Amino acid sequence: MLHNSSKYISEKMKKLIPLFLILSFISNKIHAQQDAMFTKYMFNSLNFNPAYAGSKEYLSMVVLYRDQWLGLEGAPTTQTLSIHTPFKDRVGFGLNISNDKIGVTGSTVGSLSYAYRIPFGKGKVSIGLQASFMNYRTDFGKLNYKDPRSSDLSFKDDVNIWEPNFGAGVYYYSDKFYAGFSVPHLIKTDLNDASDSNTRSAQLYRHFYFTTGLAIPIRGESLVFKPSLLIKSVELFGDFSSSSNNRMPVGAPTEFDIDLSFLFYQSLWVGASFRSSFEAFIGKTSSVDSADLWAMFYLNKGLRVGLAYDFTLTKLRNHNNGSFEIMVGYDFYFQQKHVVTPRYF
Repeated sequence: MLHNSSKYISEKMKKLIPLFLILSFISNKIHAQQDAMFTKYMFNSLNFNPAYAGSKEYLSMVVLYRDQWLGLEGAPTTQTLSIHTPFKDRVGFGLNISNDKIGVTGSTVGSLSYAYRIPFGKGKVSIGLQASFMNYRTDFGKLNYKDPRSSDLSFKDDVNIWEPNFGAGVYYYSDKFYAGFSVPHLIKTDLNDASDSNTRSAQLYRHFYFTTGLAIPIRGESLVFKPSLLIKSVELFGDFSSSSNNRMPVGAPTEFDIDLSFLFYQSLWVGASFRSSFEAFIGKTSSVDSADLWAMFYLNKGLRVGLAYDFTLTKLRNHNNGSFEIMVGYDFYFQQKHVVTPRYF
């Protein structure tokens, strides 16, 4: 996140970093991914694709906590809870609750997902719909102002609003392959009080997700290689905003996560990933983001615990100690006699 802003940070500006983080969300010129990022996205797919609901063929629960840029005041922290289950043969239901805080802004989103799954070849195609509500809030009183707060309309009043939204996605999966495309929120949302049209604020843009991955047995089921890819785009590769007379590019880089992992004896999963943007290599208008390491342990009767650590590769590395994730999941597959091993996806 915030690839462009990281280029301008110097040691003398270190104390202003929290303000940069806030401005990236309250300005009309958004220069970052707005949705929270996760290193262990492959185990938290319901967070961005409603078609994933029920795909494991058994009830599954995941709780995930992410602390980004450790030691940096105002840096993002995110918590999510995902529960999904199949219903009869073709239907899946899911519930996802996420809470995200960055600087003096925060958002909480609750969503319900419905998926209809159709057999296709060796796998299934799932079509998902999602309905959600978001609470967006600010606490500008915690900022230090150079000029009187009242002189800047962007910080005139705190915001606390509730907004509905809808999402959709498609997901194909088999025992050894998956691919998905989704838009978690289809409606653009102005994150300000609608009664005050003079106040400039952020806008929640549409985010597009593409995911794919393979499971390749190397030594039977005792050693499995699993590469995966996630691409995230705001307004489809820098589409243009028509929120004002002057059409402006959204400015968010199109990010990708490349992940390579190995599953040992159906018990220990170890992986490494690289997060960057296409603009870091084409046009040089952005920068690489992080290199990541993670591990997950399958314990008794469906319990699993995962950890991840991100090494920051931008200039922000001089001001933080990396990012950290912890995940706890519980799968009820052990109650299903036809499920021999945990699903790979």
